[in-house]
Amino acid sequence: MGEAALKQDRRNAPDESIDWKRVVQLMLLSRELDEMEEKRLVPEKKVLYQFSARGHDMAQILLGLNLTGRHDAACGYYRSRPLLLSLGVDPADALGSAMARTGGYSDGRDIGVVFNYPNPNGASALPMCGGVGSQYTPTAGWAQAITYFSKQLKNKDYDRDIAVVLGGDGSVASNGFWSALTVATTQGLPMLFYIEDNGFGISVPSTLQTPEGNIAANLAAWRNLTVLDGDGCDPEEAARLTKGAVDLVREERMPVLLRMKVPRLEGHSFQDTQAYKSEELVRSEWARDPLPRLKDYLVPAVLGKEEWDQLAGAAKAAAEQARVEAESRPVADPETVTRNVFFEGEMQAMGGQHRAGYRPPETTETPQGDAQRINMVTAIRRTLDHEMSINERVILFGEDIGPKGGVHAVTLGLQEKYGTTRVFDTSLSEEGIVGRAVGMALAGLVPVPEIQFRKYAEPASEQINDCGTVRWRTNNRFAAPIVLRMPGGFFKCGDPWHSQTNEVAFVHQPGWKVAVPSNAEDAVGLLRTSLRGNDPVIFFEHRAMLDHPWARRPYPGDAFALPFGKAKFTREGSDITVVTWGAMVHRCEDAAEGVSADVIDLRTLMPWDRNAVLSSVRRTRRCLIVHEDLGTGGFGAEIAAAVADEAFIDLDAPVSRLTMPDIPSPHSPALLDWAVPSTERIRRKITDLLEY
Repeated sequence: MGEAALKQDRRNAPDESIDWKRVVQLMLLSRELDEMEEKRLVPEKKVLYQFSARGHDMAQILLGLNLTGRHDAACGYYRSRPLLLSLGVDPADALGSAMARTGGYSDGRDIGVVFNYPNPNGASALPMCGGVGSQYTPTAGWAQAITYFSKQLKNKDYDRDIAVVLGGDGSVASNGFWSALTVATTQGLPMLFYIEDNGFGISVPSTLQTPEGNIAANLAAWRNLTVLDGDGCDPEEAARLTKGAVDLVREERMPVLLRMKVPRLEGHSFQDTQAYKSEELVRSEWARDPLPRLKDYLVPAVLGKEEWDQLAGAAKAAAEQARVEAESRPVADPETVTRNVFFEGEMQAMGGQHRAGYRPPETTETPQGDAQRINMVTAIRRTLDHEMSINERVILFGEDIGPKGGVHAVTLGLQEKYGTTRVFDTSLSEEGIVGRAVGMALAGLVPVPEIQFRKYAEPASEQINDCGTVRWRTNNRFAAPIVLRMPGGFFKCGDPWHSQTNEVAFVHQPGWKVAVPSNAEDAVGLLRTSLRGNDPVIFFEHRAMLDHPWARRPYPGDAFALPFGKAKFTREGSDITVVTWGAMVHRCEDAAEGVSADVIDLRTLMPWDRNAVLSSVRRTRRCLIVHEDLGTGGFGAEIAAAVADEAFIDLDAPVSRLTMPDIPSPHSPALLDWAVPSTERIRRKITDLLEY
């Protein structure tokens, strides 16, 4: 052999730093599991959702075997089982999850291709979601948490760890992709974007997702981003690029995007016949199958043919053993399906400050303040300030909350005191704000994101839903406790964009607690409980009450905290029960002047104090519910239903509601005053019920 030929031969020889035998084992096992599902378990209706990884598998496995950091984390999508196997997931868990059995990812609560893997001793798989592109911003949050632990908290264990997100070519058109890309490149985060481009999003070609179908080419000029592109079917190239990308992120602590061209050798899902593909295209895709190319690459250079055959036989046996074990697992007891919506005492395996050993200081429900009254803005700021001073895991972020101090001045001065790492402005993307908070919480921080106005939460609705369901859908394997501050409601005027309340939308998102304080004292108590708790919280700050004279109270002390689900009787009487919250509390108090009435400030809507309302109604025998939100489908309807259901025989008059009409908030003060329940209208409604 000539010298040039010898150099060429050595250059193309398999990288000896890679455990190629392990790659083969995992590749063959992945193929056996796919084939078992496709040919046996799906036809037998033992697996209801099946997404083949054939074609994607080799490059994923090579990537996964490079994730060796204890705090490395990856967030995948529905074709990511090969990666999970490479991280150490038990094949019986993977298959059992697909069969909706106990154990595994969710105990049958979620579809089996929605993965998660808490791994305290190595790389974890963050809980993925079913929505395309929803994996990106939480992964960016994990990457930012790694940076925070490393630089701010000086924890050297995080110095080389990274975050990896996997997505298909279809996902590069999503809100989450672009938001995470902006976050990672503006913040300089150790994050790898791994794009598996198979040319199709179900049936839609990648040319409709990004110009000419190549996201790597289109991002070539993107600043602060290294872009790599290659063939995920070529063993040498896939090994070199995955290893190189991971090493680059580890060393440079900057984001990298790696696009790998791979074939999707089966349909999008088992039900997909791929009729939209020509026979020629299907043949060309199978010609690129990475499995035979891997065999040609390794046999006989690394493995003998007999050893390959032995590994193939072992993979078949391992898949069958996994099937037997998975089928032996029972279906979860249906009565357990309502558990783990909220923290119930058993600590989650991963996520939140409590998992990391946090123990909150002692608290009291008795105010211990001075006589000076402060407004709600000052009360919230003072509470945030104190909790940040005693808990370095608390981080504040959102649009304009830095030097400006927020458009409502709640965070004024906090960035100057705590620095730009703990109090920082974000890009204008609510998806990025909330999704990033989810990833931070999963990593053990206490993120306190702000949505500038209630209506602006709509672009983040997917992340809000996903955050709330993390604990339930992973059956307590993960939790993401964040405190989402959100001003809203009318002020001196209104409009359809800044003045909505619509709290009921969050009550209808499983897993979220919802606080709606009406005054400075309650805001302190509920915010402190939220910041020290173990569940995600929507903390609603009513714009009209932030500086309202009635809402001012003395600061109740740094140990003051209130439980969720405990209402406050602001007036007590015997003739009627008035149930309300937020900006309507002081109006109801004024309207009840001269009347023997219980005025109940719920203070929290999830949970709400059902017992307080029912016990009061049974005594007063009349009930009026007043809220600012729309009448149809408003939370008052839930309260009315509960009263009608459980206290009907005690009533002397129909349960009544007074709300906004079913319209957005009008801008004109005159129109707004007509639409929002006024003191006079509430008084008339009380009189009508008393005279019924």
